[in-house]
Amino acid sequence: MRRSLLLAVFTSAIALGACQMPTHPAPAPLHGYVTDMHAFDAFIRTHPTPDQFRATYPDVQLVMPGSITTMEFRTNNSRYFAQLDNDGRITGGHFG
Repeated sequence: MRRSLLLAVFTSAIALGACQMPTHPAPAPLHGYVTDMHAFDAFIRTHPTPDQFRATYPDVQLVMPGSITTMEFRTNNSRYFAQLDNDGRITGGHFG
């Protein structure tokens, strides 16, 4: 019985340890519009939350699906139309 109890505790500890999400340090805010597309694409590949996006790129307007915006066309990468997954994380999008 003691052996099965130890096995259950050990198995639970492994299962709980595997559930831990790695934490990434928050990048420093990048002021201004997006000019380094390689760094921006790498950031989007991390599937940030909208709050993480706003904290990292505070000067870029984040447009969420279903949001209403003006019809102006921007060529300076100052407005990003995000695509979200089912968890509300940004998985892609485009500037416009």
